[in-house]
Order: sequence, then C-alpha cells, then structure tokens
Amino acid sequence: MFEVAETRQAQAHARALIVYQRSTAQDDSEILQEIQLLTTSAGAIVVETVTAFRRSPDASTFIGKGKLDEVKRIVESQEIDLLILNHSVSPIQERNLERAIQTRVIDRTGLILDIFAQRASSHEGKLQVELAQLKHLSTRLVRGWTHLERQKGGIGLRGPGETQLETDRRLIGHRIKALNKRLETVSAQRQLRRKSRAKVPVPTVSLVGYTNAGKSSLFNTITRADVYAEDQLFATLDTTMRRVELEEFGASILSDTVGFIRDLPHSLVQAFHSTLEEVSNAQLLLHVIDVASYFREQCISEVNKVLLEIEASTIPTIMVYNKIDLTDNSPRIKRNAEGLVEAVWVSAHNGQGIDLLLDAIAEHLSRQHIQCSVVLPASNGKLRAILYQKSLVREEQIGDGGEFQLWLDLSPADLGWLKKQHNVASITQL
Repeated sequence: MFEVAETRQAQAHARALIVYQRSTAQDDSEILQEIQLLTTSAGAIVVETVTAFRRSPDASTFIGKGKLDEVKRIVESQEIDLLILNHSVSPIQERNLERAIQTRVIDRTGLILDIFAQRASSHEGKLQVELAQLKHLSTRLVRGWTHLERQKGGIGLRGPGETQLETDRRLIGHRIKALNKRLETVSAQRQLRRKSRAKVPVPTVSLVGYTNAGKSSLFNTITRADVYAEDQLFATLDTTMRRVELEEFGASILSDTVGFIRDLPHSLVQAFHSTLEEVSNAQLLLHVIDVASYFREQCISEVNKVLLEIEASTIPTIMVYNKIDLTDNSPRIKRNAEGLVEAVWVSAHNGQGIDLLLDAIAEHLSRQHIQCSVVLPASNGKLRAILYQKSLVREEQIGDGGEFQLWLDLSPADLGWLKKQHNVASITQL
C-alpha cells in the first residue's frame, strides 16, 4: 500500500546508477563506498557511479543540466532500473528527475528506509519502520502518475470531487495516527518491563556505534548469543538484551541496538525513540569503533551527534576499538588522567582483548558502588536471598535476636531500591 511494497519490490536486483554531488573539495572514497554498500544492502546491483561538483543544487532537478544529460545517456545505454541519489532531495526535484530520465528515483533517506524495512523482524521494529516510511512518503505525493491527478469517485471513501492524491494523503494520515497509538502501547509495555527490572536493579551496559563497526559480533562474543551479524550495513535493528556475569562485580545486562550512520533521517530517530530509550537509560555506553576504518574519526563524530539528539551524550562511555585483527594494534587499555578506563582495543572476531573489556566494565560499574551496612529481621529471608543472588553481600553477621546484619557493596540504583523495601530496620553508609 502507498508504494511501500512497490518500492521494495522494484529495488530487488534492480540495476542501479548512483549519483553523488559534492559542493566542496573533499575525499569522496569513503562516502562513495558507503552509498555503494547501502545500495547492495538494499538488494540492488551497482552498475555505475556518477560524481559531480556543484556549489549549490539545481532547484529543479538537483543536478545540473550537463550532468542530467550524462545520466540520461547512461540510463538508456546501461538499461538502468533505479537512480539513487546520495542526498536528501525535495519531492519536486525527485519528480522532475523521474520525468526527465523515465526511471524511478530514490534519495538517500528512501534507501535507508528500504533497508530498515527489510531488516526489521520484531513487531515493534516493523511498526517503527512503517511509521517512518509513511511520514517520508506523505511529503512525496507529488508524483506524475496519472492516477494521482484525475478525479475519481468512491463510495464511502471520500467527499465529492476529491482527487486520488487527496485520498492518499488522508488515508496515510489515518494510518500514521493508528501506528502512533500502537507504538504508544508498545512503549508503555517497554516501560513496565523496565520498571520490573528496576525492582531487582541490574546495571545496563549498551553497545552503540556506527553501523558495521562490529557491535553485534562483539555482543555475541561477550554473551555467547546468536544475534544475526554480517558484514553489511544495518544487519540488526531490534534491541537485544542478555545477562552477563562480571567477575569481581556480579550481574549486568548488555544491550545491542541499531547502528548509526551519517545523515540518519530524523524520522527514523523519532520512530525508533522508544527503542533508543534503552540507550538513554543505560549506566554505561560501549562506543564500538572500527579501528581499521580510515574514516573512524568521522564515524565517531556522527555517533556522538545521534547520542546528543537522544539525550544520551552525558552517559559515561568507554571507547571500544574493534577489529584489531585487521591492523597492527594489540589488546590494551587506555586510562585518562584520573586513572579511569577511557578506551579498550579488542577483536570480536578472535576474542583478543575481550577479557580486558570485561574487566574495564566491571571496574567502571564498581566505582559507582557505595559501601553500607543493613539490618534485616529474621523474617525477611527473601530480601537477604535476593541480595546474595545479586552478589551484593561482602560480609554477614547474625545477631542474638536472629536478625541479619549485612555489609553491602551497592550501586546508587541498588541503594535507592533497597531503601524502598519493607522490613529494613536501618541502612548505614560507611
């Protein structure tokens, strides 16, 4: 419906021509490599790539007249099915290009949305992608197809004289409202699960990073899970969480979610807001970086932009330089002037440095802990068992009246939770 399925089907094994137009002198190799990988990730075949230099886009067709003539020739001679622009263009520019070259045109945002639609597997993920697609499509109902321009009658669908274009807009609006309501319900369920976890608080550590930096591979190596991980962009979209036992600390939860990318469509950030809340509520972020990438600094900058947008930029972060097996780097830890772990070099592929990373996580989480003593009545054996289960008890004595005096090592969240429990006679911070 509304061309979403049509777009995806048209791109499968389509012969694609990529157009990249820069406005300044710069190294294009990494940008071109990324758009080519995005195109192949969507299922299309890259036939040729055209680059251009223009200080400002053409108001009508984005690319200039000379470059447009070149594109027409390539489309005809190479039997191109799809033109992909590595830019976000206006609906008018997209429509004018389609009319000029008689071939379907999609911009960078549309391409990323299509990949997300293919990768989403959970119910929530599918709802989020469809919402983002419809919001993007609603601004693009200006195509020159005849069915959008003529008057068309319809019983029970629209008022007298309403065009097909107006009908499409209205139906899309209704669908967007319905999706928003369903996502609100899913978000409320996520909040309930988060509150349930908070009753027995376990710190959450979230993996973030540029797409294809190796987050899911690292997640699998640490947790021994089987999350889908491939050498492609946006291999996984849905948040996955696993419990991890850390030596000298105890239990923690490791979460993996969607990777970031430059110029990530704002509609996607909005649509995935409830999913990204897991990042915003983490006690520690592991910023995974492809150390073998020549453009890793630009990737770090792009990830930081998204973290700022989702209000997660102030969360403590450890930089994890992954893929050292592809470089001359060796496993090691870097500390800042205060002695805190700042970065770790690892390889998710062969496991090098993973032990250092786990030690760094445990060390960081332990630094947030508070030592205190608590007295529990003999009748509160259940709470005592929970404290032992969470590995929070350092020492214990049993009083003459059968009460338990426990010396604990707690995180701020643990301490707040403990204060809300019943039958706690006293808590004394040491």
